[in-house]
Amino acid sequence: MEEESRESRNTARLAIMELANMISVPMSLNAIVRLNVPDAIWEGGSNTPLSAAQILARVLPSGDPENLQRILRMLTSYGVFQEQVTHSERKYSLTEIGKTLVTDADGLSYGPYVLQHHQDALMGAWPLVHEAVVDPTCEPFVKANGEPAYGYYGKRPEMNGLMQKAMSGVSVPFVTALLDGYDGFGGVQRLVDVGGSAGDCLRMILRKHPHVREGINFDLPDVVAKAPQIPRVTHVGGNMFESIPTADAIFMKWILTTWTDDEVKLIMENCYKALPVGGKMIVCEPVLPEKTDESHRTRALLEGDIFVMTIYRAKGKHRTEEEYRQLGHLAGFPHIQAFYIDYVFTVLEFRK
Repeated sequence: MEEESRESRNTARLAIMELANMISVPMSLNAIVRLNVPDAIWEGGSNTPLSAAQILARVLPSGDPENLQRILRMLTSYGVFQEQVTHSERKYSLTEIGKTLVTDADGLSYGPYVLQHHQDALMGAWPLVHEAVVDPTCEPFVKANGEPAYGYYGKRPEMNGLMQKAMSGVSVPFVTALLDGYDGFGGVQRLVDVGGSAGDCLRMILRKHPHVREGINFDLPDVVAKAPQIPRVTHVGGNMFESIPTADAIFMKWILTTWTDDEVKLIMENCYKALPVGGKMIVCEPVLPEKTDESHRTRALLEGDIFVMTIYRAKGKHRTEEEYRQLGHLAGFPHIQAFYIDYVFTVLEFRK
């Protein structure tokens, strides 16, 4: 019994040390993306195991291979790389996790998502996470930087551009999965994408569903002013808290999670007003499980929830399916159905 107790205490101490040093993981991911390590290993699909010195020769005119190897070893322990040791030499190739950081033919990857999360302004907010408990009226990001995140990004084109690229890298795989696994666009002739940014999602949806005669890309005026021309898409500037263009269906992706319950209810009410009887609001959001477990999916969703609380809105949040159902009912939607399409996002269909 005493031996079991000692072993249990030792395991607990190791676990808390790992958690305390966890910042090493995202910052090392940040480092390898900045150094273009995934692209250097992948090199057109070869994914040949390389030593740290060989990788370094592909990305920098000079550098320290020993320190790069230290980073690669640590990330190997988290499944980003696969390590081969022969004659005391360590070589590294990409796992499936590592391949998500490789730039594809369209210039997209999860690399910008990693970089976007670890910019200086965002990093300055993390020591203040406890402030979201002490004073939920002000986000840690605001306390660190003096203004809300979206306003801060808007004044800094390089940050805004990185965020847009990060969202594209995450959104394109999801919309591809959505179009393969969800048939709720059938019969829709006019579709509004609320918060559609440059219109990339609408472009993909309309390409898959040619029966949709018109897509409305609805976002803030300064956002749609920069959107490119897309066949069958009209860019409309406005404010979703005031009104939303009428349509057979309204689509939203990754919009509601950064708003409070009252704000989400108002957005949904405006969607309800814009829809005919039988119309639908299609919401794609990270949806929390009811029970907490140690799965990668649950951890990713809960970590994302803390990110929202820290950076965007202290009372904005990821929600459970039941919480979305309650908000939908309060907004007037009597019929709600969930579709589990993707590893992160859930599609919630609200019918009027």
